[in-house]
Amino acid sequence: MTAMDRPQERIAALKEQIAYHNRRYYQLDDPEISDAAYDDLMRELQALETEFPALAAEDSPTKRIGAPPLAKFGQITHRTPMLSLANAFSEEDILAFGERLQRFLNIDKAIRFIVEPKLDGVAVGLTYEQGVLIQGATRGDGQI
Repeated sequence: MTAMDRPQERIAALKEQIAYHNRRYYQLDDPEISDAAYDDLMRELQALETEFPALAAEDSPTKRIGAPPLAKFGQITHRTPMLSLANAFSEEDILAFGERLQRFLNIDKAIRFIVEPKLDGVAVGLTYEQGVLIQGATRGDGQI
């Protein structure tokens, strides 16, 4: 029997692996695998959840960004959720993200983008009041 013969077991194993690597990356700042290897794990999990939707749990790593913040850091609730491009590699991927963003924000007008090379792990929200930086926060889980 292969792992594909037991999708529930493979999904559980992938969720455990991804949780481990999320902690190493987001909380310990000490990743053990490359971003590409991590993305492969996530794509495999997404494919299994698509093929077997009854096995796609609400706590799946495919339904959230990153990992919970460390307790030693203060928590900031983002005014607007910080969304992820979800591995956008082409112009079509960016356009699809824009469409999802419009639906999420419930707006009809086109969204303008400024595009820069992606640097994993450096998403940050900065808040200024009258030109003075008053707060900085990482993306965290997108909400906090």
